[in-house]
Amino acid sequence: MDYTNISKKIIELKNADLKLRDRLIQNGQLENGYNEEMEQLHTQNAEVLQTIMNKIGYPTIEKVGKEANNAAWLIIQHSISKPDFMKKSLELLEIAASTHKVNPKHLAYLTDRIAVLEGNPQSYGTQFDWNENGELSPNLYDDLAKVNQRRKSIGLNTLEEQTVLMQKQAKNEKQFPPINFEKRKQDMNQWRKKVGWIQ
Repeated sequence: MDYTNISKKIIELKNADLKLRDRLIQNGQLENGYNEEMEQLHTQNAEVLQTIMNKIGYPTIEKVGKEANNAAWLIIQHSISKPDFMKKSLELLEIAASTHKVNPKHLAYLTDRIAVLEGNPQSYGTQFDWNENGELSPNLYDDLAKVNQRRKSIGLNTLEEQTVLMQKQAKNEKQFPPINFEKRKQDMNQWRKKVGWIQ
């Protein structure tokens, strides 16, 4: 079956996401919680991708090509207002990864993203946020030695090296820690309850 048009559509969704993100970075609107316009776009993209996945299953490299496969993963990774979609996508991604049809790093990032949103320790240390000292640091993870072992097994650098890179990137993008750490934490927990990540 030819999935050329589907591939193009998935790439278009990703491009719209990145374009909006760039605009928000330029306007200094990324550090004040989850931007409403961005949440709306992420949700719309997830709904379109969900319809596609209902038809073709997980958009693997062999079905849609490498670029659209990467784009699909990014859309899933950003669909944080749709817990059921993210969890279902993780199941499909696990199956695709077990037969080497996707990048194993995608599985690591999505596994961690869901763990963090549910309030659990991450396995690969891929998710970062500001801490109470105003430093960008990895979200809660289980054991550093194990995390680095898992990272190495899929071709990622050490968590220590990644932390330095993430802090540099945040600086380059002029991202700053929240003014009120406790309020941001409360807002985040309220949002997680509202969309169904936590009770």
